[in-house]
Amino acid sequence: MHPALSVIVFTTLSGAGFGLWVWLGLRIAMGAPPGQFEVLAWWLLLVAAGIAAALGLLASFWHLGKPLRAWRAFSQWRTSWLSREGVLAVACFPVAAALLWLLPGQATPVPALALRVIGALLALLGLATVASTAMIYASLPPIPAWRHRLVLPGYVLFALLTGGLPLLVVAGVRETGPMALLRIALIAIAAGLVVLKLAYWRDIDRTPSPQTRGDAVGLPGRELSVFERPHTEANYLTREMGFVFARRHARWLRAFALVGFGLVPLAALLLSFGLPDLAGTALTAAGVAALAGAFAERWLFFAQARHLVTLYY
Repeated sequence: MHPALSVIVFTTLSGAGFGLWVWLGLRIAMGAPPGQFEVLAWWLLLVAAGIAAALGLLASFWHLGKPLRAWRAFSQWRTSWLSREGVLAVACFPVAAALLWLLPGQATPVPALALRVIGALLALLGLATVASTAMIYASLPPIPAWRHRLVLPGYVLFALLTGGLPLLVVAGVRETGPMALLRIALIAIAAGLVVLKLAYWRDIDRTPSPQTRGDAVGLPGRELSVFERPHTEANYLTREMGFVFARRHARWLRAFALVGFGLVPLAALLLSFGLPDLAGTALTAAGVAALAGAFAERWLFFAQARHLVTLYY
């Protein structure tokens, strides 16, 4: 598939924004309410996550032929993962706004239970939004590489990693309680992502496509032979669905992605245990590297996928 920049920006930025909302929601639901001096930090994190999520969603409009009709997608939530994603994404914003309104009110105590419930709701909605984004691709039978069992967990883990690192930078590594567990969780997530992506790339490289040319033209189970090319020159389908990326280039880009979302965050997180004074700088660099690695991985996710129609063309 031709990797559209708008879709790559959308899935990377929105994943980071919703992932940050998931961690913030969990922090508020599981930990003590933030004190007077913490409120500004949480407020800024909530806003930053909303900006990242909104920018990602706006980027998705660049890929639409008629952006003014995008509102119609919300009506198909019963059958369409794209519609469910839109509904869930929009639902996250008023919940985050409610937290923004409640957190500065610590001078007039807000019931802790109310904060916990709203935080848990934000975490659930953010996680469901990321899962719906993944299912948009994982539910497409014509693209075997996207139907892989690791696509959904991969999207979720990328969102949690790219959203969790900024939270750890702001909260600091000296905080005890739930935030202390975040470092351990992110180490497991970064290591899990490395294993997951290596397994995914191995499968799409070695596993032959289960579909045949008969499936491509709507005649499954039949042997077909092509005696003449469908077209004498390139067209939209051959450009968009038959995008070819050299395997030797893919190896370098895969290595860059692994270093970005795997090795650099792992090194920074482990360094934060032994050298807490350098943790802030190291984790900031890890957050940038994780986003760059996620961007490269997402580019490969689209570039190396093969649409069923290419078997005919």
